[in-house]
Amino acid sequence: MPTITLRLELHKPTKAKQDMYERMTEVNTAFANWLLNHPKLNQATSKLFKAFSSQRFPSAVVNQTIREVKSQKKNQKRWCCFNNQNLKIVKKGDFYTVSFPTLEKRIGVPVVTRPYQEAWLNRLLDGTAKQGAAKLYKKRKKWYLAISITFEVKPRHETKVMGVDVGLRYIAVASVGTKSRFFKGNRCAFVRRRYAALRRRLGQAKKLQMIRKIGRKESRWMKDQNHKISRQIVNFALANGVGVIRMEELTGIRKRATSAKEAGRSLHAWAFHQLQTMIAYKAEMAGIRVEWVNPTYTSQACKCGHREKGNRHGIHFQCKKCGYTIHADLNGAINIAKAISGFAV
Repeated sequence: MPTITLRLELHKPTKAKQDMYERMTEVNTAFANWLLNHPKLNQATSKLFKAFSSQRFPSAVVNQTIREVKSQKKNQKRWCCFNNQNLKIVKKGDFYTVSFPTLEKRIGVPVVTRPYQEAWLNRLLDGTAKQGAAKLYKKRKKWYLAISITFEVKPRHETKVMGVDVGLRYIAVASVGTKSRFFKGNRCAFVRRRYAALRRRLGQAKKLQMIRKIGRKESRWMKDQNHKISRQIVNFALANGVGVIRMEELTGIRKRATSAKEAGRSLHAWAFHQLQTMIAYKAEMAGIRVEWVNPTYTSQACKCGHREKGNRHGIHFQCKKCGYTIHADLNGAINIAKAISGFAV
């Protein structure tokens, strides 16, 4: 079953509650790091916490931390986690409240919700989706709960296959049958160049904090663009009766840039993997199967079967053998849909 993570912001927690969340995180992190080197880690239960500390701590968090340490075994910051039996979601009027155990007692806190989040919370409440583990964490001075949600999707029985090609001049090109959709990359390239120039100026001025700040801003902008593009691609697939989306397996994609400068500004910076991941999980949620194909020759092959590097010149494709012409990225999307080089292992 597909799984998504719903991030809910806690609505204006008091200073006392924030301090308590901080203390819980510190204790939990210290316990996890102590547990890493414990000789009886594999047999550990919540009772083992007493050997670490005599202070009161929610056994629900202890048990979840033990499970995570057993599976990950990494020395890192440990946010407090809860399973679906210890974290409860209720709706009071038009507001949603999440309750979980803390150092003092079980508390209920209201959360900030958007319409799409409310739709998922309603599915949890009516039983059409299943609640998984949740994590209490802090990001940029705000506290959040990340709740995993699993749900069933009815697979689509349509037989149409859509290919999606990603590139430099066009972020993505989607093709199904005789229909296609282009997503230009000029706006993205402009914004990325602007940020690159700004980082150079800030670097010369040694304003490292500002560099980190604009980096986060650029990352948020990039993620928003990927969300919008991936949603449009999946909607395009649904509107055209697509049952399978095929994309290139992009290991080594950086080699496709024509220069180091172009690669640094456009290809390295643009999150192709993030875009493909978003397309994949949105497609899965819609019941569309995703397949990964070998990218070899997808940009060089003609529909007549002839392939050579000289067939492509930038965004123009012209077969050296039969003279067939087409937009190069569209040709790539068509070849991806056909999986001409086979499927990725």
